[in-house]
Amino acid sequence: MKQSLKYKKALNGALLAGGLLLAACTGQFEGWNINPNEVTPGQMEQDNLLTGAYLTQMERGIFVVGKDKGGLFEETQMLTGDIFASYCAPIKTWNYAGNEDNDCYKLYPQWYNSSFKNAYTEVMQPWQKIVEYTDETSPARALANIVKVFGMSRITDKYGPIPYSQFGKGIQVAYDSQKDVYYKFFEELASAIDILTEYNSHTSSPYMEGYDFVYNGRVSSWIKFANTLRLRLAMHVSFVDEAKARTEAQAAITHSVGLMASASDNAILKQAASFTFINEWWEAYESFNDFRMSATMDCYLNGLKDPRLAVYFSPAKKSGEYKGVRNGQTSRNQGTLSEAASSMNVSQTGSIVWMDAAEAYFLQAEAKLRLGLGDKSVQEYYEEGVKTSFSSKGATGAETYLADDTNVPSATYVDPARGTNTNVSAMVSKLTVKWDDSASEENKLERIMVQKWIALFPDGVEAWSEMRRTGYPGIVTINTNASGGEVKSGELISRLKFPTTEYSDNSANTQAAVSLLNGQDAAGTRLWWDVKR
Repeated sequence: MKQSLKYKKALNGALLAGGLLLAACTGQFEGWNINPNEVTPGQMEQDNLLTGAYLTQMERGIFVVGKDKGGLFEETQMLTGDIFASYCAPIKTWNYAGNEDNDCYKLYPQWYNSSFKNAYTEVMQPWQKIVEYTDETSPARALANIVKVFGMSRITDKYGPIPYSQFGKGIQVAYDSQKDVYYKFFEELASAIDILTEYNSHTSSPYMEGYDFVYNGRVSSWIKFANTLRLRLAMHVSFVDEAKARTEAQAAITHSVGLMASASDNAILKQAASFTFINEWWEAYESFNDFRMSATMDCYLNGLKDPRLAVYFSPAKKSGEYKGVRNGQTSRNQGTLSEAASSMNVSQTGSIVWMDAAEAYFLQAEAKLRLGLGDKSVQEYYEEGVKTSFSSKGATGAETYLADDTNVPSATYVDPARGTNTNVSAMVSKLTVKWDDSASEENKLERIMVQKWIALFPDGVEAWSEMRRTGYPGIVTINTNASGGEVKSGELISRLKFPTTEYSDNSANTQAAVSLLNGQDAAGTRLWWDVKR
């Protein structure tokens, strides 16, 4: 992206954020004699004072963490992503929501309102504050833009059209089409990557170290994350806008700093002495006792004899085996199911993974398969994705797993509470793990997406997007579809409805947004990029 004249002038005198930020605030930058290769303590402190706390707030708001945030985390992550991706199933009936809720595709308003509201209060509002305090070419704003795109991409992928380009310009905010939102994402990522790459070429100093709990101020890591995010979003649109996907994917893959490549590149919201939180997945599974492993995870991980099974989940207390619960149950016995099915294997103080480097390899595998991009074979990218997932998750035996051409996902699901058998062979994949270069392109894509789905765990929000986009992997369909016809029987839910609060507080713009959908404001209306399945 073309750099602004102001930025070019700034680089001649002193590179950096603190100086850029102060230039915006005082207009006295050009008169200062500053080392062009290093950040001064004064500059960094100024950046920290003006923007640091807001960056921290944004990081906390992506996957909701904080005191008494467990219920909100369930609403924004697990009940509007994890269950749709068939990563987990609720074992509790929430009396206020009734026996039929999101898990049965009968969307409960409080739950589908929460993701939207949280994104604007915890991501967009602090981002707006950073914008107020920084120059458009400041690395501080570049970081904020990356975090914003990451957070808001998860929101548009839940709802479709969202208020975005006009945010902050009034109380009543117009919606952008999902296509326009995505195009804005690409523009913002390209600019942020350019700015941070220029910064990184002149200094090794950490940036916003005391306020960044993902990469501790490592700018090169943020560039790799932004490139990988750019590639993720490019592949999201690849079936509906191949030309744009190709352009953005190529830029991400060929960038000088590169993509995420190993576990050391993983984007992880980490605990620190000054930044502690309860891992909300632990709270949902263990403290609240609200969820257990899904039937779909049961069939794939047990059937494939996947070593990550024991890393992801703990054995059921009753049987000592790994057992899952079918999604869409209308009669849930919390006490029985909590003992009969597997809980998530996660600690109370565990960190939150934003993005795993394994995803970068699966994205490249698909980009090579479908767009011809990258300098390695599809098989090499695929196998490196599996190996990196094993490494990141702390599992062993990747080579043996990749050589397995026998095991397939289980064709029969056994209910852990009732002992009843359900033939699910028409629902789940029938492919082995071992790569088959003679397979059809569609089977190659399915094999990639099965392993990607396993590797993305526990982030069901992104997994749900990939399942809608590609149609893979096949899942054990929900037991009861209570959507009232909004979602066709046997199909995966397509989106969340616009919040009820938007209809009351931003009525005219919300009504107009419906016209930007491919149908009614309903759970079965597919998003702009959802054209393949």
